Amino acid sequence: MDYSFYDFLKLLGSLALFLYGMKTMSEGLQKFAGDRLRNILTAMTTNRVTGVLTGMLITALVQSSSATTVMVVSFVNAGLLTLAQSIGVIMGANIGTTVTAWIISALGFQVDISAFALPLLAFGIPLLFSQKSSRKSVGEFIFGFSFLFMGLSMLQANAPDLEKNPEMLAFVQSYTDMGFGSVLLFVLIGTVLTMIVQASSATMAITLIMCANGWISFELGAALVLGENIGTTITANLAALTGNTQARRAALAHLVFNVFGVIWVLCVFPFFTGGVSWFVENVMGVTEMSVAVPFKLSAFHTAFNVCNVLVLIWFVRFIERTVCFIIPQKEQDEEFRLRYITGGMLSTSELSIVQASKEIHLFAQRASRMFGMVGELLRTEKDDDFNRIFSRVQKYENISDNMELEIADYLNKVSEGRLSSESKLQIREMLREVSEIESIGDSCYNLARTINRKRQTGQDFTPQQYEHIDSMMKLTGEAIEQMLVVIERRHADHLTSDVNKSFNIEHEINNFRSQLKDKNIIDVNDKKYSYQMGVYYMDIIAECEKLGDYVVNVVEASSDSREQKGT
Repeated sequence: MDYSFYDFLKLLGSLALFLYGMKTMSEGLQKFAGDRLRNILTAMTTNRVTGVLTGMLITALVQSSSATTVMVVSFVNAGLLTLAQSIGVIMGANIGTTVTAWIISALGFQVDISAFALPLLAFGIPLLFSQKSSRKSVGEFIFGFSFLFMGLSMLQANAPDLEKNPEMLAFVQSYTDMGFGSVLLFVLIGTVLTMIVQASSATMAITLIMCANGWISFELGAALVLGENIGTTITANLAALTGNTQARRAALAHLVFNVFGVIWVLCVFPFFTGGVSWFVENVMGVTEMSVAVPFKLSAFHTAFNVCNVLVLIWFVRFIERTVCFIIPQKEQDEEFRLRYITGGMLSTSELSIVQASKEIHLFAQRASRMFGMVGELLRTEKDDDFNRIFSRVQKYENISDNMELEIADYLNKVSEGRLSSESKLQIREMLREVSEIESIGDSCYNLARTINRKRQTGQDFTPQQYEHIDSMMKLTGEAIEQMLVVIERRHADHLTSDVNKSFNIEHEINNFRSQLKDKNIIDVNDKKYSYQMGVYYMDIIAECEKLGDYVVNVVEASSDSREQKGT
């Protein structure tokens, strides 16, 4: 078959369109869907069984496990699904894709989703230019969705056309008499073939042609099907290349799930294929060879995926731990995700308040890390390092906004239940804590922006200014650390001394700010530095003082919350 370098470039271009579609779809989803879609998906995947059913339904409708797993990866990338929930949906997708195999073997028909891509763009373009942000996000999602499936379609179209040239694979007849070695070889061939053509259904068609021509037996065709289940995971892993750590883990979970399944089926391969053959011939009553082989392969595909799910559904946590070990979380890749508050039904009121309290402590720790980044930013000289840290501060600002909304929404739901007056007052103080911690995040971002603006002028602070800024930031850092202590020990008996220590630090911050404000006027008049540098300098000092006020507000709310709990 003639396959030129130009054809190879078209293949790479198709891959680029696919990856861009994945990125655009995920970003549009994250902007628009937010809480609503997250709540719907959380409700649909409250446990493993409903997650599997969700994956089955979606895949049966779109007739592509690749499409489902790519969407799941985008949901995980957008923070709409947790890793554990995505594993259940992926398991269901593996069962749902067997519907396609039955249609191919029985009717030779498959729905082409890419046919709807261009008409979808017609609906998306007005939304993309809309002034309303939510509509614009929907337009981005539609464009990403269309590009995604156009890319998938073009990947298949520009790949070497093995499906229409099965004679290229006639050489495999030479390797059919190696016993179990042939089975392992054909698992490998099935994996590579599916990775090339980017669709397990296309590889299934190749397998049916090879069996129909008598090149291979049903058993070796079944080995090809096992390989196809591994090869089909390449699509989701390609999609995850542009995703975050959790998205890459979800894609890897798909691979791990299928590899585990293939390993245990290979251990009982003769019995498994024998049982499928018996079922098709004796229960379904299909005995004619030309019809029986396609039905046997489809039955094997279904039986493998159903049994694999029934076996591995009990090991979701193990799979999750495995992929987390293989792909560790990098600190700079941290994404917004609540740890103690989950979707679905609320716990008892007391337990719900405890969960929210733990989440607030985690929220405060993130604010503390954000302030640490600001201190790092102040002393960073290299442009690449500065831009990387500044991007992290921006990312944490978004995380801070999301956490405030999620925790506040949860506390409001808790307050709607039957609570004592003390618990309601406690929730009110916790809402105040959340608001003030978010303000700390805003102050940290304001500090980072001031440092960025100062950097863009090409001027720098004097050593004395740096010394004063370092002293102020050290005091502010101590105030934040003391705030974390108060939040953590909010129910302790000896909290009063911790609260008093916070107030003392706040007084130090205020006094130091007043001293520096007076000295700044004198130094600018004495021409020790420019007026502009004096403005940036005092912006940083004043913002630190304001941040200290927010810290004290959190401490007051925490101590009041303790008093309400104790009354």
